[in-house]
Amino acid sequence: MSIRVNVHPSLYHLTNNQEVVVVQGTTIGQCLKHLIEQFPDMEEALFDKNGKLLNYVDIYINMESAYPELLDRKVKESDELHLMPVIQGG
Repeated sequence: MSIRVNVHPSLYHLTNNQEVVVVQGTTIGQCLKHLIEQFPDMEEALFDKNGKLLNYVDIYINMESAYPELLDRKVKESDELHLMPVIQGG
């Protein structure tokens, strides 16, 4: 099924300046895998070298946090994912 992924502006350079990318999948993990197939540089922005989602990347489904299920969480046709890198400062 087609899922819209809203990309954070800090990641636009990795998606050829696309704000929204359409991917296929029934879980968040499958959707991210398809996103990386389309834009391989996204892998380093989202996952560590062991394939674990980076701890400073938040994922939202329809603007609600996907935590704690994250990659295994099911998605449906009308859902939209939002990739949000956590900005820290101090």
